Amino acid sequence: MLRLAWHHAGTYDVTTKTGGPNGSVRKEEEYTHGSNSGLKIAIDFCEEVKAKHPKITYADLYQLAGVVAVEVTGGPTIDFVPGRKDSNICPKEGRLPDAKKGAPHLRDIFYRMGLSDKDIVALSGGHTLGRAHPERSGFDGPWTNEPLTFDNSYFNLYEVYYYCTKELLKGESEGLLKLPTDKALLDDPEFRRYVELYAKDEDAFFRDYAEFHEKLSELGFTPSSSSSKLIVKDSTILAQSAVGIAVAAAVVILSYFYEVRKRLK
Repeated sequence: MLRLAWHHAGTYDVTTKTGGPNGSVRKEEEYTHGSNSGLKIAIDFCEEVKAKHPKITYADLYQLAGVVAVEVTGGPTIDFVPGRKDSNICPKEGRLPDAKKGAPHLRDIFYRMGLSDKDIVALSGGHTLGRAHPERSGFDGPWTNEPLTFDNSYFNLYEVYYYCTKELLKGESEGLLKLPTDKALLDDPEFRRYVELYAKDEDAFFRDYAEFHEKLSELGFTPSSSSSKLIVKDSTILAQSAVGIAVAAAVVILSYFYEVRKRLK
């Protein structure tokens, strides 16, 4: 669910004001982009809920599911404002990060969205959840030992990678994933100072992650002053309506158990 929320929002171009969290990723033209391989699984989970609650937009649904996924796995509370409109216009392929590239590429992608170096590192910490699948990305394995728990272990493991060869070898033997884009966070001095901060201070990571996730989820979207914030707290969504609660809960539960089943195989 978190990957869907990111890829849904991460196509935004701050210059042309195109792409972003507008629901277009539900269209075959976009979800068949190479970088979105496998995303149809999450989209189909959402479709089951959308059919029961048609008033919620796809744009809001995908972002709300990402917010709740972070919260129910132990992560920070992320404020959510509804009101995104759906679009049928898909961005061209190539706007999302390529995991095989380094720091200059990351900056090209995230700066195009209007985001900063600090945003890049904090949002990369979301890799604490989930795993890569070879049939989707060509990479295989989780980034951390507990891929269903949101914490700062992604940064702790990369601190180990940089400073201790023995632990690096141990990590690789356990099958933990280290993408070129992950390693770039340590190779680049500006990125690395944030890695070191978040490795030492989980509260700082949670605080910044919540702020930057909300920013990502609102790219190209200006909430109206009358919109009520949906706040996820203690695994409960304080929403405008019961529909919002049902939607988010159903989507996250479905995706959570899907990942658990995959992990047990």
